Amino acid sequence: MSAAERRLSARSGLDLRRTVQVLTSTETGTQRRGSGYRVAADAVLTAAHVVQDALSVRLRFFTEDGRTTELPGERVWIDASADIALIRLERGPDSGPAGHVPPVRFACITDVVECEALGFPRFTMRRSPASAASDPPTVYRDSHHARGTTTPLAGVRRGTLELALRAPEYDVDRERSPWEGMSGAAVWSGGYLIGVVSEHHRADGLGTLAATRVDRWHQLLQPDRIRELSELIGLPVDAAQLERLPPPQSEPWLRTAAEELASWVKEQWADEERRRSVHDPFPMSVRFRNATGPFDNWSNICQAPPRSQTPSAPLTLAGPLDRIVEVYRKIPSRRLVVLGEAGQGKTILALRFVLDWLDTSVPGDPVPVIFSLGSWDPTTSLHGWMCDRLVRDYPDLNVPAPSGGNLADALLGEHQILPVLDGFDEIAEALQPAAIRAINATDTGLLLTSRPKEYAKAAQTAHTVLRGAAGIMLDPLDLVGLTAYLRRASPPAPGGDEKSTAWEPVLVELGRGQRSEGAGNVAEALSTPLMVALARTVYHNAHTQQPDDKPQPKDLLNTRRFPTSAAVENYLLSAFIPAAYDPPPTGSRSAGAGTGKRPRPPRRRWDVERSQDWLSYLARHLNQLGQRNERDKKIVRDLAWWELGTTLHRSSRALVVGGLASVAFGVTTAIGNIPVDLVATSYGLEFALTRGIVVGVLHGLAAGLVFGLIYWFMSGREGLKPLQVRARLSRGAWKRHKEARLGAVVGVVTGAVAAVILLALDRIVVRELGLDDGQGGGRGAALVFISELAFGGGLVFGLTALLEAPLQSGSATRPTDLLNSNRRRVVFRLMLWALVIGPTVGLVEGVWHGALRGIEVGAVFGLEAAFGAGLAYGCGLTAWGQWVALARIWLPLTGRLPWRLMAFLDDAHQREVLRQAGAVYQFRHASVQDHLNSEYRRRSAGESTPHPRNPPLSQPRQ
Repeated sequence: MSAAERRLSARSGLDLRRTVQVLTSTETGTQRRGSGYRVAADAVLTAAHVVQDALSVRLRFFTEDGRTTELPGERVWIDASADIALIRLERGPDSGPAGHVPPVRFACITDVVECEALGFPRFTMRRSPASAASDPPTVYRDSHHARGTTTPLAGVRRGTLELALRAPEYDVDRERSPWEGMSGAAVWSGGYLIGVVSEHHRADGLGTLAATRVDRWHQLLQPDRIRELSELIGLPVDAAQLERLPPPQSEPWLRTAAEELASWVKEQWADEERRRSVHDPFPMSVRFRNATGPFDNWSNICQAPPRSQTPSAPLTLAGPLDRIVEVYRKIPSRRLVVLGEAGQGKTILALRFVLDWLDTSVPGDPVPVIFSLGSWDPTTSLHGWMCDRLVRDYPDLNVPAPSGGNLADALLGEHQILPVLDGFDEIAEALQPAAIRAINATDTGLLLTSRPKEYAKAAQTAHTVLRGAAGIMLDPLDLVGLTAYLRRASPPAPGGDEKSTAWEPVLVELGRGQRSEGAGNVAEALSTPLMVALARTVYHNAHTQQPDDKPQPKDLLNTRRFPTSAAVENYLLSAFIPAAYDPPPTGSRSAGAGTGKRPRPPRRRWDVERSQDWLSYLARHLNQLGQRNERDKKIVRDLAWWELGTTLHRSSRALVVGGLASVAFGVTTAIGNIPVDLVATSYGLEFALTRGIVVGVLHGLAAGLVFGLIYWFMSGREGLKPLQVRARLSRGAWKRHKEARLGAVVGVVTGAVAAVILLALDRIVVRELGLDDGQGGGRGAALVFISELAFGGGLVFGLTALLEAPLQSGSATRPTDLLNSNRRRVVFRLMLWALVIGPTVGLVEGVWHGALRGIEVGAVFGLEAAFGAGLAYGCGLTAWGQWVALARIWLPLTGRLPWRLMAFLDDAHQREVLRQAGAVYQFRHASVQDHLNSEYRRRSAGESTPHPRNPPLSQPRQ
């Protein structure tokens, strides 16, 4: 089934391939027909009276091409009072609808709703033409999609739903109902199952059917029978846990925002999953089971009534990765903790959860969003932190909401966001207990991932558990799944099959009943998806290496080189970066060549050793970010472009940023003064050049000092943050008049102070050096100059505040998107300085000294304001300028990062060294980051690091 079909099925509740025609035979030889629906992988739901006294049951399904196939069934559960039954589907190896069966969601109705059912009533009997001259025509029943409405106010005494449907136009046989055969069809509304068709009362007319109500089942069945249904088909154990239809109607603008966010999240993570080879050629067999440990009691998890005397039974939460959404929906509290060791697939599960949830969501479902918890300080509000992250990664949510605040805040407040909190163990250890208490202060559903020991210790220290949360534990990869994956994911020998890969000697050893010590080490090391993925990369071209360099997977069995499983893991981590940057084999084609797809451009070949040095520095940078506060150390995983270089000492950063601002302002001023002195004075070229250089140096030093000091005060310990705004004139711009007035006041003061400083330099220092050009005028001219800059500065700052609106991109933000938007903001300000200061000064000078003088001075001042003040401001007081000064100039100049940094980061993302999480990058796994950080420390200490292709021989153990 395609993704579009899955989404349509989820929203309507109907899947044609899961609709069943039930054919039964009784002791008397009577043939009976009914309808049903496949509610689980091996279970079909139908009406009890359809199979009540059946000796045999056959189930007829539709195939992909619209034909039918029949399978035997066995009645395994029945209750006549509720008129429902379950038939076990006896599937053969090549029979029945293939693929995973998404879980059914149950609901009750509280008002009039639209409904639908798919079944096989008698009035759809058709006669097919004979397939050959000797064959008789075939009579069959076709499917019927009944649509109408139902209300909770009809059939109250009997406890049934009254379905008002479009009636058949003809009633040929008064002795039999035209709806005969529709019994057992599932009744749906808004993607939820609300009943099962049971009867047609002829007195009600041809357009009315009766159906048993899902919420009525809880009244008619004993608690143990309800629990049986819960285990078999996922029915909530308490009627109070059923969804209510129609759902509460949120505001149209809120629904629109949630739908747009869902599309952005799906596009973002679907693209990221495609980039990862972990699901190529097929997903690894990651499984999970119920976890034991510090979790809430099952009565709270199942939200049992307060006066219930019977403890709730534990839910079975085991399954494969592709059933995580089904398992999550079984939990009434909608809170789940996913535990797993490093590299065991917690983040993969979180990503799969998000995509599968969005594929099967219905209107009103919250939107799952992944939040990396490592950057959260639990002493601050979780709501506020998530709001900031939403705005950072999805800037369209920063627009004002009609209810106040922005859209991100409104979505969180209305529980339209389902937080997927990834990496609880990456919160600073001292803050983890506070994190549990902070999460308990919220009432939202969530999914949280963590390593087991860290979560257990935090819960013990906090003297509490995560309220209402169940837990699952990820299992190690099993040998069968590992073997299948490595054989299919590795290139075979020339002319060989999947058992001729370089991994075969290792797999043979792993499959032995009595494993060798080396095989045991390899089996333990390759028990996690991370290590399997790294091993696949390290040995990706094991059959294409040159004769003098042939690392093979079988080398891992050598206990002299790899005496422990940790040694195997450490080697794979060391060899990963060189393997990822290994040039492709000679003659290999670009991805997509020969497949009909547009091939990717060839990758740039980065030097392996330099790349490893740069990546090690980035890992070290993240480590230093987390260690800046001795009292509040934390683990930082988000690699944000605006934070690069901010681990330098504050004074060093101010010096670099101030220096760049000094050069920008000084060079512009020098160039601007030379033509003025050449045209307006008779001193000649030598004087103009000398004065221009001196004035440029003085103005540059002053600007550098001022901007450096301002940066020192503004940046603090963490540096400047990017602004998610854009220049736009809209009807709502005048609503920002308060910000515009404040900006104008700041601009007036800034312009006046700048004018005074420039006048002091020109009229005192430059004059004392004998370089006065006689163009300064008297006191009146000085006052006019101050007024010009003050007015121009006020106008620039005021218009900037008035014209800037929240950034809207129509998608999730990528690192380059945020960088480009901040660069455009600097360019916009540069143009604004030119278009405001130039005409302002030119107009005043034209009135004072004539039109020619006004044009000349206006042009010079416009250019100087743009490329001097505007560029200096952009370089010194914005996140983009900080990035240029530190990450694009200083760090490459000192060899710590490449000159083409963003191209390098994007390439690392393509090579699966980095992953993208909204506006930031992250290393593909914390273990890779930690290993690179350790390598950086070793090299900084002068320790030699062996080449990963040739690890040192370990000392044999005694």
